[in-house]
Amino acid sequence: MAPRPTRAMIDRLLRPRSVAVVGASDKPGALGASVLGNLDRNGFAGAVYPINPNRETIGARACLPSVDDLPEGVDVAVLAIPQGAVLGAVRGLAARKCGAAIVFAAGFAEGGAEGLAQQAELARIAAESGMVIEGPNCLGLVNHVDGVPLTFVETECAAPAGRRAIGVVSQSGAMAAVLCTTLLARDLAVSYSVSTGNEAATGVEDYVDWLVDEPETRVIAMIVEQFRKPAAFLAAAKRARAVGKTIVLLHPGTSSAARESAATHTGAMAGDHKLMRAKVERAGVVLAETLEELGDIAEILVRCAPLARPELAVLGESGAFKALTLDLAEQLGLPLADLDDANAPALRAALPPFVPVSNPLDITAQGLSQPQIYTDCLAALFNDDRVGGVVCGIIQGDPVTSGIKVPAILAALDGRTLDKPMVFAGLDEGAGIPAGYIAALRARDVPWFPSTERAFRALARLGALATRDLADHAPAPLPVPGLADGHGVIPEYRAKALLGPLGVPFPAGRFAATVDEAVAAAEALGYPVAMKAQAAALSHKSDAGGVALALADAAAVRAAWTAMFASVAAYDPAIRLDGVLVETMGKRGIEMIVGARNDPEWGPVVLAGFGGVTAEILADVRLITPDMSEQAIAAELMRLKSAALLAGYRGSPRLDVAALARLVRTVVSILCAESSLIELDLNPVILHPEGEGVVALDALILTG
Repeated sequence: MAPRPTRAMIDRLLRPRSVAVVGASDKPGALGASVLGNLDRNGFAGAVYPINPNRETIGARACLPSVDDLPEGVDVAVLAIPQGAVLGAVRGLAARKCGAAIVFAAGFAEGGAEGLAQQAELARIAAESGMVIEGPNCLGLVNHVDGVPLTFVETECAAPAGRRAIGVVSQSGAMAAVLCTTLLARDLAVSYSVSTGNEAATGVEDYVDWLVDEPETRVIAMIVEQFRKPAAFLAAAKRARAVGKTIVLLHPGTSSAARESAATHTGAMAGDHKLMRAKVERAGVVLAETLEELGDIAEILVRCAPLARPELAVLGESGAFKALTLDLAEQLGLPLADLDDANAPALRAALPPFVPVSNPLDITAQGLSQPQIYTDCLAALFNDDRVGGVVCGIIQGDPVTSGIKVPAILAALDGRTLDKPMVFAGLDEGAGIPAGYIAALRARDVPWFPSTERAFRALARLGALATRDLADHAPAPLPVPGLADGHGVIPEYRAKALLGPLGVPFPAGRFAATVDEAVAAAEALGYPVAMKAQAAALSHKSDAGGVALALADAAAVRAAWTAMFASVAAYDPAIRLDGVLVETMGKRGIEMIVGARNDPEWGPVVLAGFGGVTAEILADVRLITPDMSEQAIAAELMRLKSAALLAGYRGSPRLDVAALARLVRTVVSILCAESSLIELDLNPVILHPEGEGVVALDALILTG
């Protein structure tokens, strides 16, 4: 694996003092002409070297015939040339000790085997020469801080000028351009925008890591379709969190099929996107679901004080809006601060007697005749420590109506430094609110949204972040003696023998290689018993008729043995059974699943949720990362869609969620100790009432 680029190496790309444009032109619409136009229009003060073998000059600049004619040590070369000429140009640039190259051309890894080989050669050249390569198949970059637009998209740089700024990192160049247009149109500062394309030699993790130490950047907004170096990204994200910067990520892929696994439920249910989400959220990343939401979350983060607690207060003017907000808050899991006449005296004093204190607050149309209500209510909410943030859901109407309401809202902000977010959100998108009022709100670090739903969705994401315990609670590793002796699928009877001594609870049982041994095992354990067929190739025993329950005597055991061997043979004649596992029958309970996986890219993760034979159909599971505490695991289990069953549904007893959380932690300890353990599946795990624990009825291990 090639070494990661250093900060100094990326400096030469993102903050160059000299630029070569390979394929320079003055023909309107040509990529090389657009790059030169961007540099000139934005006043780039460094040296610029146009390269075109067919021209002696371009404008007032002398044109070099080849990259071989460049002086040594140019910081960055922009390659506005066809795909077929790229490799030769990059080799020449490396020979001239050029610091970095931006490759616009497509047709590499996405173009088949030949393109993939050419992209691999780009990576080799970069590693050998120490050159940073952005792309191929990218739109380049824009450095707004220093006014350096190295892209063929016509760009006007807008320096942050001391404002908190957003850095944009995107694999898609088109989406990076769209996002930057959106942010700049909202009068937000953008520091840098980098399009990484195919990522032959540098990826999103390299640029995020650079932005963590960049002083102008407060928030990093990302659009990523695939993390090629997950561990490096997670490390960068944790560094960002440590220095008070927040990463907001849009990652398409929720609809993609999960990875298939012939052996375990865990492999089928822990899909790529779910696994990515669990890992990056634990690193402090906020995930957006849409491009619009990405911009909204980034705006709140860069304009507003941090959301220290998730409970919001909503100031509105309509009873119907109040009802709609309550519905949406429940759907989003968005908590609202508990405010009423008795516990909010300042808010009570700000309202007419006939308007009750509530949250959402409906001040009715009284604000039109008494606009001071807006000022006084907001002041009360700003001073209430139970309120984490405020949303003003305002009917903007027309310039006259806005002229009554907005100045009163602005008055509540003047002379005050807000220590919590406030968002102004119009109920009537397209209403005639004067642009000057929107600008005045933004100048006071208040985002203006054209709809309240957008504000609530963005704040719900940030509220979830505010409540996460992101400390590392990883348990001590728990090695599995004898695990190294196996390879591939380890069947149930052997898996239980390995895991039982480590604290994983199983029913009492014995392995039997013959029918007489099975009868003897049943006699020793006591009837009734369960009997299960055992073979490494038989992962899902019930599908093959390999499970017999409640066997009451020796005759039943013998009959079950004969029927079981015949059924498995009919299911797959290639399967040869090692024998059977005979176990005591336990009492009924709720069927759960606990599965573990050492993902080759993202590392260890544990899956827990509702199990049994319908586990993959229902897919009611949560992913647990190794650094979560036992309390956090229990809380995560209570976020299952069917969590009401755990809490004592309709008079049934509360279940032993704490015992299930302890089992998950044990599995985490095992997973972290055994890198050869690919997957571990405990399904079903029978969950009993509080104080009565859990029992894993089946176990399967996959090693590699």
